[in-house]
Amino acid sequence: MAIDYGQKRVGLAVTDELQIIATPLATVPAHDTIQFLKDFVGKNTVDCFVVGEPRQMNNQVSESSKYIEPFVRLLKREFPNIPVERVDERFTSMIAVQAIRDAGLKKKDRQNKSLVDTVSAVLILQSYMEARRRK
Repeated sequence: MAIDYGQKRVGLAVTDELQIIATPLATVPAHDTIQFLKDFVGKNTVDCFVVGEPRQMNNQVSESSKYIEPFVRLLKREFPNIPVERVDERFTSMIAVQAIRDAGLKKKDRQNKSLVDTVSAVLILQSYMEARRRK
């Protein structure tokens, strides 16, 4: 499961059992994320949480990491049996907006920040799975 954590909203994506393709799951308010994950994990198998790691162009951790790191610590504490992996999320929002545009969605739909967050989570998860396959 991929998590694109933001201060207001969190995009979530999952993969099939064969881990071939990532698909959007939901966008939830940041303050509801842990409860949403508890409910989801209670009904589904989650092998790993893949959390986007914001980085700057010079590969330094970005300013927004100060909001994400406390969430990652909470995630590890609430789900001690599920590993947490981090993935560079540079450009995912920009690529998500372009993918939504390329899909031919109307301008109103393209401006839907929840959709962008969910598509970003899909990109994070797909990137993680592709990197694992290359190894």
